[in-house]
Amino acid sequence: MSRALIRPAGEADLEGILAIYNDAILYTTAVYDYAPHTLAMRQAWLATKQQAELPVIVAEVQGEVAGFGSLGPFRAWQAYQYTVENSLYVATNYRGQGIGKQLLTHLVTAAEQRNLRAIVAGIDADNIVSLKLHEQLGFQEVAHFRQVGYKFNRWLDLKFMQRLLTAPDT
Repeated sequence: MSRALIRPAGEADLEGILAIYNDAILYTTAVYDYAPHTLAMRQAWLATKQQAELPVIVAEVQGEVAGFGSLGPFRAWQAYQYTVENSLYVATNYRGQGIGKQLLTHLVTAAEQRNLRAIVAGIDADNIVSLKLHEQLGFQEVAHFRQVGYKFNRWLDLKFMQRLLTAPDT
């Protein structure tokens, strides 16, 4: 198990984040997108997260971005303000080393510190590793959407998992 330094992401981390994200786009069903993103797109993404005061964190191992995670809005309407969706990606050569668990643990803590009520994760139904990771950290499956994505010449199912937090009642 690799012990990573988990810290807030900055502009200098964006090339590493971009490489991990584009790998997920091109070779996995972790992202239901087809075209690689550009550095400008990642810069805008980070700026939007920072402006909204939503965390973007990286796992750093020996000076390298080994993974990253973030919290984002679940839906745009005001009544959803206490619910966020998490995103989590680990570089290919660091998978299976506990990096994802370290990142997700930090994201759950960040959500609790913000007095949020729920975290939602949208996960490809075949991504057993991510499903089990979320389950280990208290997430439960709440929905299974069949054939809602199409990638690599096949239909994809999407599962939603949720973890309720101890936020104020009002």
